[in-house]
Amino acid sequence: MSSETSSQKPRVAVVFGGRSSEHAISVVTAGAVLSAIDREKYDVLPIGITSDGRWALTADAPERMAITDRKLPNVAELAESADGAVVLPVDPTNREVVYSEPGAVPKALGDVDVVFPVLHGPYGEDGTLQGLLELSGVPYVGSGVLASAVGQDKDYMKRVFASFGLPVGPYEVIRPREWEQDPSAARKKIVDFAAEHGWPLFVKPARAGSSMGISKVDGLAGLDEAVEEARRHDPKIIVESLLSGREIECGVLEFEDGPRASVPAEIPPVTAHDFYDFEAKYIDSAAGLVPAPLTEEQTARVQELAVQAFEAASCEGLVRADFFLQDNGEFVINEINTLPGFTPISMYPRMWQESGVSYAELVDRLIQAALRRSTGLR
Repeated sequence: MSSETSSQKPRVAVVFGGRSSEHAISVVTAGAVLSAIDREKYDVLPIGITSDGRWALTADAPERMAITDRKLPNVAELAESADGAVVLPVDPTNREVVYSEPGAVPKALGDVDVVFPVLHGPYGEDGTLQGLLELSGVPYVGSGVLASAVGQDKDYMKRVFASFGLPVGPYEVIRPREWEQDPSAARKKIVDFAAEHGWPLFVKPARAGSSMGISKVDGLAGLDEAVEEARRHDPKIIVESLLSGREIECGVLEFEDGPRASVPAEIPPVTAHDFYDFEAKYIDSAAGLVPAPLTEEQTARVQELAVQAFEAASCEGLVRADFFLQDNGEFVINEINTLPGFTPISMYPRMWQESGVSYAELVDRLIQAALRRSTGLR
């Protein structure tokens, strides 16, 4: 600890916001995490990343980070200055965070012992921030560079799962060059996929989350529009067939003796929406069923698959694994989230609450797991 740090309590930097389209949800998540951190046990430093990438010192004000009257929060409104910047040194021998404003002497904010990133999507959940923290030698909550990147890219995620024998549904990938250089050939690739697996299709950004940029397409008429909407979020897109069945989620948490699975949850059909999209998740607050009404055998199976997915992708800390329980009784894994939402209505903390781990204990366990790990190869 540096002399700037007022106590021997571990210093937790909660980093949130970011450059992705999931900026607002990250802010909401940060508000919930900040409210839950035990201030008698930890010192806290909130750091917000604006939509244009500036690291800002922000108010420690969780009440200002919620969705209010359908209005989404953002870091710029929480920043203490419109142009001040927080700098984390890329030096494993120095963990001191510095704050600077134009025309002013830089101010040392003290050492950081662990970073709790609650960034969602690219430039935070995808291994980029994790790489920076590895270079800086600062421990952090959640998965490392590889698992974060795999967990963000639905294409390679499915390839990894398939290679480990996990059940995945049919999909097709359209890479940036394919659509940009020969859209008719790329379109035919999708149409051929539909001919084999049937309409409707889901057209998604390959590396986004929170249901951003996803369209359900019933035929050729809406295909190009759906592709362009997905490409607004990511130039690489993934096309998936409709998997009929129940949507089941399961949380995985790293304990001292290894990863364990929570009770699963079920996302019921959302009648006001075509699918479980952003509005359903965060604005209209669709309620999940926790625990999911499954048999003992089904519960044990999805928990087993969730832990297998965690291990297959070399995850650490936490994961939410999403599945479809098909009409034939078999589970198919849809995706994992290495930094799942922690909003007050998010499924991950709700599943662990039902499993006997309170929100505050969940946050504490994640911080403690991060403090136990070193950076670098492990």
